[in-house]
Amino acid sequence: MFRPDNTPPQSSDDEVHIVFQSGQLLSNMRSQTACLIAQKEVRLGGWSEVRRHFLGYWGDQPCYVLEIDAVDQPDPMSYQKGNLYSILGRVDEQLFALVGRASQLLDWERDHQFCGRCGIAMRVDTQERAMRCDSCRTINYPRIAPCVIVLVTRGEELLLARNANFPVPMYSTLAGFIEAGETVEETLVREVREEVGVDVTNLRYFQSQSWPFPNQLMLGYFAEHAGGDIVCDEVEIADAQWFHYLDLPTIPPGSSISGQLIQHYIESLN
Repeated sequence: MFRPDNTPPQSSDDEVHIVFQSGQLLSNMRSQTACLIAQKEVRLGGWSEVRRHFLGYWGDQPCYVLEIDAVDQPDPMSYQKGNLYSILGRVDEQLFALVGRASQLLDWERDHQFCGRCGIAMRVDTQERAMRCDSCRTINYPRIAPCVIVLVTRGEELLLARNANFPVPMYSTLAGFIEAGETVEETLVREVREEVGVDVTNLRYFQSQSWPFPNQLMLGYFAEHAGGDIVCDEVEIADAQWFHYLDLPTIPPGSSISGQLIQHYIESLN
């Protein structure tokens, strides 16, 4: 339903907006597409625009991300504020991906107001998704941080861990950032060994997912246990265990690649 595009229409009264204020997503509690706010609602709100990016088309409607001024006061009877986790699992995957894209673009423009090389103010390029420095010609594109995420299995058992920084108490698959000079496969082996102390084999690619917390590209894999007992990293991992697929703890929703890895593997056993 979403079609990306970098060139906005010259004019339109049928726009929809994803609206953020001070990093919080605004949702219309009376709308079925809660986080897509119509142009007429934006006008009626009288909100002051801080930043605005054209994202593409939601169906046939031009879609923008809009950051409004922190002093604006959206009607609390109509709008609620929350982070991206507040809509995870509550809207369909395409809409969640679009909201994540919107959030990342606002963060990217905010964090690149000045050139990191010469310190001169940068400008938003009108021809491509880029911030340009006219002084030294530095170009900054939206940042993507590649990560590997893996479900380690042992027959009918799944190795799941509870991250010490999870905002909710749940068990998930293992994940980690790819470091400079590493392949995805090298990262996978290293991260599993560092986080839970086991070795893996038979790595198999599953699929990828953009994950806006804050700007990851998750590369999903399956791997089989090759040896070693669980020894948790004392900083990142609060707990890790082998769980039988019929007796799982609270796990991520199916809208996340972690949940999809788990669901796909369980389906393969039946």
